[in-house]
Amino acid sequence: MKRRSFLTTATLASAGLTTLLVTGCTSSTKKNEDSVPLGDSNQAFELDEETIGSLREKLTSGKYTSEQLVQLYLKRIEAVDKNGPQLNSVIEINPDAVTIAVAMDKEMMAGKIRGPLHGIPVLIKDNIDTADKMQTTAGSLAMAGNIALKDAFVVKKLREAGAVIIGKTNLSEWANFRSTQSCSGWSSRGGQTKNPYILDHNPCGSSAGSGTAVSANLCVVAIGTETDGSIVCPASVNGIVGIKPTVGLVSRSGIIPISKTQDTAGPMARNVTDAAILLGAIAADDQDDAVTLESKGKAHKDYTTFLDANALKGKRIGIEKKPQGDNKYINALLNDAINILKKQGAVIVEIDYFDKINAFGQAEFEVLQYEFKDGLNSYLATANAKVKTLKDVIDFNSSNEDKAMPYFKQETLESSNAKKGLDDKKYLEALAASFEGSKSVLKAVFEENKLDAICGITMGPACSIDMIYGDRWGGYSLTSPAAASGYPHITVPNGIVYDLPVGLSFFGTPYTEGELIGLGYAYEQASKKRLKPAFKPSFI
Repeated sequence: MKRRSFLTTATLASAGLTTLLVTGCTSSTKKNEDSVPLGDSNQAFELDEETIGSLREKLTSGKYTSEQLVQLYLKRIEAVDKNGPQLNSVIEINPDAVTIAVAMDKEMMAGKIRGPLHGIPVLIKDNIDTADKMQTTAGSLAMAGNIALKDAFVVKKLREAGAVIIGKTNLSEWANFRSTQSCSGWSSRGGQTKNPYILDHNPCGSSAGSGTAVSANLCVVAIGTETDGSIVCPASVNGIVGIKPTVGLVSRSGIIPISKTQDTAGPMARNVTDAAILLGAIAADDQDDAVTLESKGKAHKDYTTFLDANALKGKRIGIEKKPQGDNKYINALLNDAINILKKQGAVIVEIDYFDKINAFGQAEFEVLQYEFKDGLNSYLATANAKVKTLKDVIDFNSSNEDKAMPYFKQETLESSNAKKGLDDKKYLEALAASFEGSKSVLKAVFEENKLDAICGITMGPACSIDMIYGDRWGGYSLTSPAAASGYPHITVPNGIVYDLPVGLSFFGTPYTEGELIGLGYAYEQASKKRLKPAFKPSFI
């Protein structure tokens, strides 16, 4: 979740949740004397900007095997993530990746093709259970050694689709629900992930590693998770596509939780097509996650059927009439986007909704604290971890403060642990205000204006990394409305300011992922705003 901005503003009774970005953190990764010079890190990579489709063609033609693809991406991770610019986005490599790839190659040779993801290397976030040799820690040293006994449902679907999980990505520790002074993309286990465009800038979070890895071509696609902004924010500031599905479209079972009301996993990719393919692979109902049963008959096995370059024609797109901020360069990007939308046949409708949603910010934070305590205690009770409760995590951090909390502390963990159960009146009141209130506001706006989607700048450009004072994000953020209500949200690249990417968001009513994918694809094809990262050392 773009939690840092969110937590700070919510704590101040202002209301702007987002997923977690970082300002000014220093990487814990030590410089390797043999590391590749920064100037070499952006040289041509054999699989640079490849797509699922292009790799599928190369696998089919025999130009590559899945084993070769995996080896190439692992070498890329070693050269760019662990050495060179040291992006520090991958927290752990899957020791079985090559073996799995070989098995997928054998299936292909036998004429068995599971689908478009067969043999394709994928990275997943380190809060998602894998019943293999990799740990699942949410970036926390307190969770070190936690080897899951069962695959998360999302992982099960990826394996069924033939994807090769080559590793796990770093994240904002506890999905950025540890401190109001956190630095996004930092975890006590994984250190600080960097933004590949300007290395001393924040990759946002909490799906920081997934966003950076996809942008820097360390994989084709990745899985992130979001509570409030944790997919769309790192997608936006890393110049890629991110989809935050309707809560209930994608299972959360086997994912370390924050909120049963707002949590979801989702795809992160360099283009809308790949994100659509990945969403189709993981969207399914799961008996272990009751909310997914609401998606029966609403999910699609193939979201690529919605890819239409003319999808914007005749669509009514809402734009908040109150400026999101006063930066002329960012506003120019939005104005340019609006002009593109109009040229593609969209009808732009000025609306007034953002202040109403923001008014629920404190209630949202209240809900998340209650649900985090309840959900995490349930997860830890059966996990293969040393800690069995949120209180155990807090005690571990306090006893290992120099390693676990060298910068910011754990006041959000502590305030969450102080909450009562989910039958508490304060929780129920906050839930009604935040979740039901947000849905009511958006439902009215969509219906009264006959909108197909609401659009705006996803997030301003990345702030600098700052471990001392934490994230400092500007006024541009469109993560909270869709997050608090559980509505679907897609962000696509929308240009560069200050050498840093900015995304454009479309969000809609529940289970309209297909329509949003169509809008995002049409905008992407008309604008072509994705620009590869340059691994610039610093802003100055």
